[in-house]
Amino acid sequence: MIKPESLREHLTAAIPELATHPDRMLVFIENGTLHCTGTGSLSFEYRYSLNLVLIEFGGHPDSVMIPLLAWLSRHQPELLDNPQRRPDVRFEVEVLANDRVDLSITLPLSEGVGVVSHPEGGYTATHFPEPEREGYLYAEHWQLFLRDQLLAEWGGTQPPSRPA
Repeated sequence: MIKPESLREHLTAAIPELATHPDRMLVFIENGTLHCTGTGSLSFEYRYSLNLVLIEFGGHPDSVMIPLLAWLSRHQPELLDNPQRRPDVRFEVEVLANDRVDLSITLPLSEGVGVVSHPEGGYTATHFPEPEREGYLYAEHWQLFLRDQLLAEWGGTQPPSRPA
């Protein structure tokens, strides 16, 4: 699975508090299933709930949610594009003090994996990228401000290159 580490890297790079304290972000994979066609191919899809937990987080909630939405728009766009799927992105907050919370976010994710057998033996697995979103705004660098305070910044949202 590739998406959990991709999300971890994205949020750590985007949110200053997580860059300073990466150990405050925990990632769990729950309710995982494999979906395959039952044909002669071993290709399949991972489907799972990713539970992202930020411990003792002191930043503004927008500094997490907006970079998260930017990541979802590239890596799981149907959660934003399909009105029936939007409620599937869930969160819970435990208030620890006036300036600290534990924040838990649950995301239903999937990853397609193509498996090709070789006549001489062995297999090659390829993780498929998500289809590109029509009209998605790509940028090399993003910054999120609340009034004059920089809450988060991230980059690398250029469209991925397509396999030949």
